Amino acid sequence: MSNRITRLFSETQDQDGLLNVYFTAGFPQIDDTRRVLAALQHAGADMVEIGMPYSDPVADGETIQESNQKALENGMTIARLFEQLEGMRQEITIPVLLMGYINPVIQYGVERFCRDAANAGVDGLILPDLPLEEYLNGYRETFERYGLVNIFLITPQTKPERIREIDAIGSGFIYMVSSASVTGSQKGVSEDMEAYFHRVADMKLSNPRLIGFGIKDRETFLKASRYGSGAIIGSAFIRVLQNSTNLEDDINQFISSIKPNKTNVVGV
Repeated sequence: MSNRITRLFSETQDQDGLLNVYFTAGFPQIDDTRRVLAALQHAGADMVEIGMPYSDPVADGETIQESNQKALENGMTIARLFEQLEGMRQEITIPVLLMGYINPVIQYGVERFCRDAANAGVDGLILPDLPLEEYLNGYRETFERYGLVNIFLITPQTKPERIREIDAIGSGFIYMVSSASVTGSQKGVSEDMEAYFHRVADMKLSNPRLIGFGIKDRETFLKASRYGSGAIIGSAFIRVLQNSTNLEDDINQFISSIKPNKTNVVGV
């Protein structure tokens, strides 16, 4: 299945690695979603994950949990998110994924969710609490019918045979969680993480890999990118939004600090 995600990895040659940035929809203000998305593209992010706020984001650390709570207090819902994303492909050309938990998707209605995501121009989904077997038996056909790539996560505890299974089933990229901790809890790339990165790299997987959790600045981004196609930044970027006095300027400054001299041309 080819879409913007797979084309990004097949067509882009970037010695620094690809930068995927996470932010929470409806944060810091409910109507900031499109504004943040456009600013990230202009600043040079290669891909964006938009978090769907949830009341119990168990895999996330304090920073992202707080952004989820604030977005919910702002009145953010999945329906509101799709309204905000309507027509985004008139200005947004980079891949866009939705990240969250399966329960709100079920409550919204899986078929309806996939239809609305596809209509909005979403390329893929990251649902960390959706088990592989449940995806295969209950969701895969619907996701693929609407052209939505499902991104799987692996951790240092994932067994090699399971990684091989995920690689065979998955497309787009594999999300390599750098540690068993929640998001935002790490202070850089440790020797244990590097050993894990080496171990997975030696498996010669078919899908590209992006490394997340503990990536916060250019140093950790470059270090992680040596073991994959790039890295994912979440909590560090949420903190930028929390403290921002000018979203566009602060986003541009942060992304430029990770990937200097990279600005995307906005257009269809």
